[in-house]
Amino acid sequence: MDPYLDLSARTGRFTYGAPRAAAVGDSGRLLWFLRSAGPADPVDSLWVLDTSDGTERLVADPAQLAPGPVELPEAERRLRERVRLWAPGIGSYALAADGLSAVFALSGRVFQAFADGAAPKELPTAGPAFDPRPNHDGSRVAYVTGDALHTTPGDRVSPADGARWGLAEFAAAEELGRARGHWWSPDGVTLLAARVAEGALERRYFTDPAHPEKAPESFAYPVAGGPNADVALWVFGPDGRRVRLAWDATAFPYLSDASWASSDEILLTVQDRLQQNVLLLTADPATGRTRELSRTTHPQWVDALPGTPARLADGRLLTAADTPGGTARGLALDGVPLTGDGIQVRRVAGEYAGALAVEAGTRDPAEQQVLLLGPGAGEVRALADGPGVHSVLVDGGALLLTSAGPDGVTRTVRTADGREFSPRDLSEPLPYRVVPRLARVTEHGLPTAVVYPRGHVTGERLPVLLDVYGGPGYQAVSAEPRRWQLRQWWADQGFAVVTTDNRGTPFVSPAFTHAMYRGFSEVTLEDQVAALRALGDRDPDLDLDRVGVRGWSYGGYLAAMAVLRRPDVFHAAVAGAAPTDFRYYDTAYTERYLGLPDEHPEVYERDCLLGDAAGLSRPLLLVTGLADDNVHPSHTLRLSEALTGAGRPHRLLALPGVTHMTPDGVNEKLVALERDFLLRELSV
Repeated sequence: MDPYLDLSARTGRFTYGAPRAAAVGDSGRLLWFLRSAGPADPVDSLWVLDTSDGTERLVADPAQLAPGPVELPEAERRLRERVRLWAPGIGSYALAADGLSAVFALSGRVFQAFADGAAPKELPTAGPAFDPRPNHDGSRVAYVTGDALHTTPGDRVSPADGARWGLAEFAAAEELGRARGHWWSPDGVTLLAARVAEGALERRYFTDPAHPEKAPESFAYPVAGGPNADVALWVFGPDGRRVRLAWDATAFPYLSDASWASSDEILLTVQDRLQQNVLLLTADPATGRTRELSRTTHPQWVDALPGTPARLADGRLLTAADTPGGTARGLALDGVPLTGDGIQVRRVAGEYAGALAVEAGTRDPAEQQVLLLGPGAGEVRALADGPGVHSVLVDGGALLLTSAGPDGVTRTVRTADGREFSPRDLSEPLPYRVVPRLARVTEHGLPTAVVYPRGHVTGERLPVLLDVYGGPGYQAVSAEPRRWQLRQWWADQGFAVVTTDNRGTPFVSPAFTHAMYRGFSEVTLEDQVAALRALGDRDPDLDLDRVGVRGWSYGGYLAAMAVLRRPDVFHAAVAGAAPTDFRYYDTAYTERYLGLPDEHPEVYERDCLLGDAAGLSRPLLLVTGLADDNVHPSHTLRLSEALTGAGRPHRLLALPGVTHMTPDGVNEKLVALERDFLLRELSV
C-alpha cells in the first residue's frame, strides 16, 4: 500500500493515541478522557487527569477487563453508526454526577471505574447491556438490554409492552442530536425513560452475499413521507409510580432533548415534523403536565443551535435568534438579542464566570473562536481566537480548550484558579503541514480552498479534483488540520484539489444555509460549477478540461449528479454511498429540507438521479457498503440498475460487511482504488 495510506490506516487517520471524549468531574478537579496506548493502538482505555497535582491515572484498561474480540449488542452497534463511533475497547462512558466514578460497557458487560485508583468492578446485568448510566453518586446504574430498561442493583424498570425502552430511535440519534433514552433525576432515585414504538415503520433488510448461509438482518427505518416512531417519555419513581409526560405529540412528534432541571422539574425540547417550530417545555414529574417556556420558529426550518433552547441558572431563557435578513446566527435572552452581525454563534458550551462560553465565527468561516458573552449586548471577550478551529468544554468552573491549527492540535485544561494542564497526546504527528489557498468566490461568497502538489511550479497545468461534500450540516472548508491531510496526498498524486462549501452548508450565515430549502440539486450543482469557473479565472494552472469529482454520502450524490447533469464540466466521478432518491431516505433529514413528498412531489423528482441515467457519458465509479444502514445500498444499486437498463457503462464496487463509516483501513483501500480510476480516466 502507498506509504501515506498505510500510515493513515494504521493510525486511525492520525487519531489513535489522542485524548477524546473528555468530561469534567468533581467540581472541575478531574478531567476524564479516553485514550489508547499509542499511535498504532486502536483500543481506548479510560484515564483521569487530576488537576490537584497534574498526574494522569489509568482507571480502566479493556485488555485487562474483557480481553478478546469485541462483541457488541445489536442496539449498541446501530447506535454507534448513528453517532459515527468506531472504537475498540471503551467506546464511551458516563460519569456519575459527583464526577468520582464512571460506567461503561464492554462487549455487553457493564463496568464501573473509580477516580481514586480503586480497581474497576463488573456490575451484574440481566443480559447483554449497553448505554449504562449511573445515578448521582454511582450507587445505582441504569442500562438497556433486550429493548428493556433495567437498573443494577435492581431489576427491570420498563414494562413488557412490545415497545423499546430507554434508547434513542433512529431519527433522534441520526438527525436530531439525541443519542440517549434514559436520565436519572438529580437525587438519583427516579428515572425518566423514552418509550419507542416502531411497529408502523418500514423494515430495511441487509443480506451478506459473502455468507449466504446467514439470515438477513432487519431494522425499523423512517422513510420520507411515511410514519415515524411513536416516542413518549415516562417517569419511573422509587415506589413503583409511573407517570407519562403529556405534550401534543401529534403536532410535535420529535423529541430532540430531555433533562432534569431539578428533582421536581424536567425540561424537554420538542419539534414539529417539518422542524419549523421548536418548543422548550417544562414538565412536572409528579403529574406529567407540561407548559411551554419558549418557542423558536422559522418559515423554512429551525436550524439546530447546540446548547439552545435552554434555561440558565438565573432562570432566563436562552434561545437562538438570527439577525434580521438572516445575516448571522445569534442568541437572545428572554427574547432580547445578545449578539449581532459580527458573531456567527455555532454552539453554546455553557455558563462560565458569569458569562456564556460559546463557539463562534468572527472572521473567515473556516475558523472558529471561543468567546465569553457577557450578560449585556455587546459584552464579548475571546478565550481562544488564534488561527484555526477552537472548541471548549465547560463544567464545574473548569475549561477544556482544544485548539486545532496548521501545526496540529493542543488541549489545555484551565482550572478556576488559573492553572493549566494538558493531557498527553500519543497520536502520530500529522505528516503534512497544509495551508490551503482559501478564497470566497461568486456573488454568494462561497468558501473555497485549493491544495496544490508540494513543489508545484507556477505555470504547470494541473487536472482538478473536486473533493466535496456539499450537503447541509457539514462544513468542508475548515481550518481543522486533519481535514487537509488526505487532500494533500491527493494533490501529490498530480491534482489541484478543490473544495467548495456551496449554499446550504453551515457557518456562513442563516440565509446562506437556508438557500437549499426545497431543492438540493439546483443550488448544489450551480454553486459548485460557478466556484470552479471562478477559481479557474483566478488561476490558469487549474486545467478545467480535466475535472474529476469524488465524494461520500451527500458528496457521493453530488459527484454522481455532476457527471450525469454537467458532463461539460465534470469528466469523471467516484460516487460513494450516494442517496440517489430522497424518497427512500429518512424522515427527519429529508423533510426538513425538502418538505413532505406528497405535498411536493416535484421537488423529490427534481432531486432524484435515476431519471438522469440515460444521459451518462462520462466515467462513473459507484461505491456502496452492503451493511450501510444510513444510506442503504439500494440507493446505489437502483442507480446502477437504471444505468444498466439505459445501456450506459459504469463501474460498481459493492463492499460486503462495510458500513457508512468505512473504518479500520477500509477508507484507505478505497482511496487507492479511486486514485487508479481517476488517474486513468483523466489521463494524469
